[in-house]
Amino acid sequence: MTDLRNEMDSDLENYSLNSNADPKNMQELTVYVQNLLQNVQDKFQTMSDQIITRIDDMGNRIDDLEKSIADLMNQAGVEGPIVPEK
Repeated sequence: MTDLRNEMDSDLENYSLNSNADPKNMQELTVYVQNLLQNVQDKFQTMSDQIITRIDDMGNRIDDLEKSIADLMNQAGVEGPIVPEK
């Protein structure tokens, strides 16, 4: 979240540096706000895609770990899943 805020501040600075002035009319302001919102949406989409990819990777690793544990249990002669005592 802090990174996003920093990037938004950076975008605002870049706009100010590139335009050398505040928006002169409502149309310029509208275009600036639309561009800013599109950039924010793109960044959120990228972050969301990264999170989903990491969750999928973690799920695959957990599946691999469960399979490895089951294989070890079979090699050790233990049958069925181990159920924790209550």
